[in-house]
Amino acid sequence: MGVKAQPTAQEWNKNVVGWNLGNQFECSAPNQSSETMEISFADNSINAETAWGNPIVTRKTISAVRAAGFNAIRIPVRWQCHITNPVAMTIDKYWVARIKEVVDWSLAEGLKVIINTHHDKWLEGRPDYQHKAENNQKLALLWLNIANEFASYDYRVAFAGTNEVHLRDNWGKPEAENLEVQNSYNQTFIDIVRSTGGKNAKRHLIVQTYVCNPDFGIDNGDFIIPKDLEDNGNKYMSVEFHYYTPWDYAGECKYDFWGSPYKDKGEVSSSDEKTMSDFFDKVVRTWKEKDLGIVIGEWGVTDRQKAGKTDLIHQNMTYYCSYLVKEAKKRGFSTFVWDNNVFGSGAEHFGIFDRHRGMKVKSQWILDGIKEGMNF
Repeated sequence: MGVKAQPTAQEWNKNVVGWNLGNQFECSAPNQSSETMEISFADNSINAETAWGNPIVTRKTISAVRAAGFNAIRIPVRWQCHITNPVAMTIDKYWVARIKEVVDWSLAEGLKVIINTHHDKWLEGRPDYQHKAENNQKLALLWLNIANEFASYDYRVAFAGTNEVHLRDNWGKPEAENLEVQNSYNQTFIDIVRSTGGKNAKRHLIVQTYVCNPDFGIDNGDFIIPKDLEDNGNKYMSVEFHYYTPWDYAGECKYDFWGSPYKDKGEVSSSDEKTMSDFFDKVVRTWKEKDLGIVIGEWGVTDRQKAGKTDLIHQNMTYYCSYLVKEAKKRGFSTFVWDNNVFGSGAEHFGIFDRHRGMKVKSQWILDGIKEGMNF
């Protein structure tokens, strides 16, 4: 495949500016609740990738991402509705083949790849002592199967153990119990993948803070660095967090503007360039200086459109994207912008490429900002 030497996590992340294939392979099966905790081989589950309204992923999907300048892709994957044997956590061979097909396209396009467990609600939604032992056992079996399926892939393919682990509808501060369970998930993931040997012994593995919120990991010892193989130290692991920050601007669009150049343009978030830079410096001191890599697995700015202001708002979004990518890249963090193929004005409209129209770019202002940040 053209890649032989295994990179450390920090080397893997360096200069990586990636894109998320959102709302595709992390979907529930057709006609199945997205919140179900059932582990099963659901009816028609092979068609899950279109269950949330998006078209089939094609090679053109991936080539358009590469043509836009991205050099990596994060592929969120839900496994729980594709499990043929819940005792052994074996995965439908056709689902595995489909994921491999998209990973193969991505590698052929020159992209690095992250695959994870995403919206596996039995795991994410029960971070409590009652389910801790059972969930860790199932997580170990699931990752044993995934790691073996992808064991021969080169080091451009990285694994991420969990996603946004949280009690349902509770995105707030976790209890010590919830944090302890997340830490146990991270350790289980590291242990089982490493046990498969071969390339997986030094593959880039990515562990998460609780709910992928960095604030619930960076202070008070909330996040415990998992123990890797002795020869590895921390060098082949990354910490992942998601950064829709400030949420009042980036996610819910309470404010239309962010940053000092826009303070006289309208209501502006109190979180600004210094807030972001200071926080990223704290991440460096807390984790990167301990040899860990840093992955911003999701980030984005939702679209908002207002009469007479839309162009200026989009200009501000370009500025935010440029600043975030630049500051992350300076520090060696990889970034993966969230694209859920949802367009329009309001919260959670993170679409960039229109997958229904041959990957036509509909949010050029986002790509412009990302390119500026990449090329600072």
